[in-house]
Amino acid sequence: MSADRPRSGRVALVGRPNVGKSTLLNALVGTHLSIVSPKPQTTRHRILGVCTLDAGQIAFVDTPGLHRSARLALNRSLNRAVHAALLEVDLAAHVIEAGRWTDEDRAVYTALDSERVTRVLVVNKIDRMRDKSRLLPFIAQLSEQHSYDAALYVSAQRGEGLQILRSELLRRLPEGEPLFAEDELTDRSQRFLAAEMVREQLMLRLGEELPYATTVEIERFEERDDGLAEIHAVIWVEREGQRAIVIGAGGAMLKQVGASARRAMERLFGCRVFLKTWVKVRAGWSDDETQLKRLGYTD
Repeated sequence: MSADRPRSGRVALVGRPNVGKSTLLNALVGTHLSIVSPKPQTTRHRILGVCTLDAGQIAFVDTPGLHRSARLALNRSLNRAVHAALLEVDLAAHVIEAGRWTDEDRAVYTALDSERVTRVLVVNKIDRMRDKSRLLPFIAQLSEQHSYDAALYVSAQRGEGLQILRSELLRRLPEGEPLFAEDELTDRSQRFLAAEMVREQLMLRLGEELPYATTVEIERFEERDDGLAEIHAVIWVEREGQRAIVIGAGGAMLKQVGASARRAMERLFGCRVFLKTWVKVRAGWSDDETQLKRLGYTD
């Protein structure tokens, strides 16, 4: 890559749920754009993160995990978001976990193959593989059975292998001017990011099932003259009992969620934030296509 011939393009980060795509996006961009939790289905939208380098620019597209079982309208919406992303990118990075290849990983590969997108294999969580001697035979077997342009190794959590990954992805992108300004990190609005910061805290603090019955809508986002951002957020749940759990005894859980989300917003937005939250019930929203579109879950 020469300095006078920059490269630029979009790279989709795809993989099964909970394989570390969002952690990888944040590490590659250097900013906490995509929310992260140990629970699958944390990512529900396509999140774009821009990485500008001396030799060009990579617009990473973090996608929801691809679900083999799409029981609810929400799951079907997430799967459509993945396929839509593959139609818009120049390259796909198939993220898997070191030493693991599941039926869900196979389903992701099938989706990549059907869209005929150029793809590289990104083996994440290499730091968690105790017996490193198993890694090369594992990749060799995958490479015999599947077609990838390259196999690259990273630990998104520890920041290992990121420089090589950026370089290898960039040199596979077409020559062209940057798609975004040098100081742009994402095409998402602050309103969208604020909703995600609240939802991240719900994913981190609530039980195994309840976070999947919640979503967040920003009803007000006002940047005041005194430099304060005033944000009103509604947390939607599907049943009255879920509302009580999110609020918690004496409002303790909701206060914790709000305080942590506010601090995350202040770090990301670089200003003081006043956050007010409510919890409301909307029965069956996760299996209602009309409600999903109203709440921002679009193809």
